[in-house]
Amino acid sequence: MDSSCFRSLSKFTACAIVVLLSLSCFSFTTTEAYDALDPNGNITIKWDVMAWTPDGYVAVVTMFNFQQYRRIQAPGWTLGWTWAKREVIWNMVGAQTTEQGDCSRFKGNIPHCCKKDPTVVDLLPGTPYNQQIANCCKGGVLNPWVQDPATAVSAFQVSVGSSGTTNKTVRMPKNFTLKAPGPGYTCGPAKVGKPTKFSTADGRRTTQAMMTWNVTCRNWESRSLNHQVKG
Repeated sequence: MDSSCFRSLSKFTACAIVVLLSLSCFSFTTTEAYDALDPNGNITIKWDVMAWTPDGYVAVVTMFNFQQYRRIQAPGWTLGWTWAKREVIWNMVGAQTTEQGDCSRFKGNIPHCCKKDPTVVDLLPGTPYNQQIANCCKGGVLNPWVQDPATAVSAFQVSVGSSGTTNKTVRMPKNFTLKAPGPGYTCGPAKVGKPTKFSTADGRRTTQAMMTWNVTCRNWESRSLNHQVKG
């Protein structure tokens, strides 16, 4: 993928995610907790396809901690999924995979990751500016939304190759996993949502993602308590 295109898109998404953060209180509905452990809290993952590339797309993946009380502590979150086809990750901004995998089928440009089931972690504070986008690089730490919305969001940008290049040919990743210190999380399947809209800083223009997929992950302990209450 053309690196200059990727860098320019990084600058755009940095501004766009700031706007998304300011609008997100109106874009999501959280469930009122009815006990101190917030059994209905969740972490919502938005996968916004921002642009098509010759062999895939560039997406911004954003995580929102909509739990009332649970904070993801250091060493932070670990996000995983399984590709639907033979996708690879050409590049990432604001995060990295823990393993590259077998990229021997590629000559010349080597992807960032060729694993069928990549595992992604946040970058650390102090990461060089040219490797950041808005809301990245917190070491995977996420505060609850009600405590501080600004620190309840984590995001990274990923350039995906060997995938579809249109809304009809691209496929959603599956088998999402979210790990964090504590009991861990169970994630539902990715679902197609309304494309996320972004407003320019002056509010005079609105753009939108090519596609948006949503994933909801719930704390194992909360799910267990929720089932007991319903039972």
